[in-house]
Amino acid sequence: MNSEDSSGLSLLKKSETHYPDSPDDAKIEAFRNRFPQRNYVIDFDCPEFTSLCPVTGQPDFARIRITYIPADKCLESKSLKLYLGSFRNVGMFHEEITNRILDHIVTELAPKWVRVLGIMNPRGGISIRVSAEHKRSDDPIDPPSWVYND
Repeated sequence: MNSEDSSGLSLLKKSETHYPDSPDDAKIEAFRNRFPQRNYVIDFDCPEFTSLCPVTGQPDFARIRITYIPADKCLESKSLKLYLGSFRNVGMFHEEITNRILDHIVTELAPKWVRVLGIMNPRGGISIRVSAEHKRSDDPIDPPSWVYND
C-alpha cells in the first residue's frame, strides 16, 4: 500500500486504541481499491459483537458478517473493529443494528453490493438472524451464491 492509498487512514496510524462511545461518534475508514474493474468479494466475520438490549439493558451477543463487492474503496479493518465496538454500550434492537451498519457502509464506501448479516445469540431460547443488503442500481451485480450459505 502506498501513501496515496493510506492517506485517509487516521485510525490505523494511531498507536493507542480508543473505542467511540456510540456508532454516531465512530468513523469507518476506507482505502483505494486497486482493482475496481474486477468484481471480487470481501467478507468480514466479526464473532464477538456486543450491544445492549434497549429495554432491559442486558448485554446482547452476536456475530456480524459483512460481505461486499467493492467499487472504488475497500473497508479498513481497524476502523471496522472500532466502529463495531462502539455498539457495546448502546441499547438497540437487532434489526436497527444490522440496518445501521449497512447504511453506514453504503454511505462511506458506495460498494457495488453489500450484505450485513447479524446472527444474534439466543435470549429466552430464541435466536434472531437479521440480513440486510444493498445493490447499486447502476451496477447489475449478482453476488455469488455462497454468500447466502451462512
